[in-house]
Amino acid sequence: MRTLFIAVGFLVTSVSALAQSTAQERLKTVQGDPAALRAAVEAGRKASFFCANCHGENGISKSPDVPNLAGQNPAYLLEQIRKFGAGERKDQFMQGLIKVLKDEERLQIALYFASEPVSPVKADATQVARGKELFTKLCVRCHGDQARGGELYPRLAGQKLPYLQSTIMRYRDGTGIRNNQLMTIATAPLKNEDVTAVANYLTQLP
Repeated sequence: MRTLFIAVGFLVTSVSALAQSTAQERLKTVQGDPAALRAAVEAGRKASFFCANCHGENGISKSPDVPNLAGQNPAYLLEQIRKFGAGERKDQFMQGLIKVLKDEERLQIALYFASEPVSPVKADATQVARGKELFTKLCVRCHGDQARGGELYPRLAGQKLPYLQSTIMRYRDGTGIRNNQLMTIATAPLKNEDVTAVANYLTQLP
């Protein structure tokens, strides 16, 4: 029986990895064709209508607790969509919506939100210098000099202040809502006032 469980687990992992690889290859193909990219972005704008209630029509969220999707790397977005659809990321609302999307719609939505510009948010100027110092020390290796992320790590620049604060604290405090070993290590030394400083630095970045 144990062998059967191991075999099934290996099969599920293999199928998931294959789906991920295929989706990312398709993304690169579309990105390499200007006409196909324009068509995909437009299709993604239409397909993302149900995302607007929370994330905004242009990927700038309507709620302080919901992340902006605008300006994210499309490969990163596509992978997070896959994870929600596969149940690897947990959110009942998101999982239900994403499961009804076809593979091509997922790709189109990722490309659409990635194409939208991000507007920086006004921050507490007295916090920015300290926040930059902490970010450079703890976060820049993964999230980049300008906090714009990449294929593996999310863009943090221009995110809403409350979202940044709550997310950082969830990683630091190990609440179970957000789990990532590297993030837990990076955020462990941060006091509440440090979190506020980092969030103020990030939210004002373009």
